[in-house]
Amino acid sequence: MLFLSATLLISQSGIAQKYVAVTDASVIRWTGKTPVKSHNGRLLLKEGVFEIGNNKLISGTFLINMDSIIVDDIKDASQNARLVGHLKSDDFFSVEAHPTSILTITESSTFIDGEANVKANLTIKGKSHPLAFTVKRAGDVFQARITFDRSLYDVRFGSGKFFQNLGNNAIDDMIPVDVTLVGKRK
Repeated sequence: MLFLSATLLISQSGIAQKYVAVTDASVIRWTGKTPVKSHNGRLLLKEGVFEIGNNKLISGTFLINMDSIIVDDIKDASQNARLVGHLKSDDFFSVEAHPTSILTITESSTFIDGEANVKANLTIKGKSHPLAFTVKRAGDVFQARITFDRSLYDVRFGSGKFFQNLGNNAIDDMIPVDVTLVGKRK
């Protein structure tokens, strides 16, 4: 009987567990920088599903609502609206033509002490590129800092790679995004 119980426990630990992202509890925070200032804000997760099996991420697809761009650090309503409009424009994320961005998990190491190394593809403005990042897990809450090079996705406004003599107006191409994802088992 003990052998049967141990075998059942081991076999069940290898079964993949499906999750759905709790969108209203999950948070995506972004930061954009120039040499002299920065702006920060949030995006809303539209939907997400992922699987965990053998103590690692097996798969996952997350849709980010690009029309939900929020700027948190500008308190003046008209200046805030101006930056939000600019970020949604063709200078940046072309939100009208590309209302969602997609992150797709392609590979993961095993979680060790609550951390796993993850590889994924990020699609912005119809362009996909691979990235790698670390995910920290505490129960059904997953956190990661994902940094992407915006110039790879044709987000070129103020990029020193494409425009000369920008000085302090150059906008950093590397955009860090801090994600807190709350999952619910299906």
